[in-house]
Amino acid sequence: MVQAYILIQTEVGKAATVAETVGAIPGVVTAEDVTGPYDCIARVEAATVDELGKLVIARIQDVPGITRTLTCTVVHV
Repeated sequence: MVQAYILIQTEVGKAATVAETVGAIPGVVTAEDVTGPYDCIARVEAATVDELGKLVIARIQDVPGITRTLTCTVVHV
């Protein structure tokens, strides 16, 4: 299981809507709007790194109102 945090920047005033929409996507464990340089943070899970990439590119980045994402993969050292 691959886990990651997706940091999301949105258009002005769209954070709550984006967080709600992203949170409903299969594979997204949680999505919340936050303060700071990013507007939303989502925690996601996928079976493989390739599936994680597809989730981010095909599903999350397709959500209206998102302007940029940054994927932070969880590592266990």
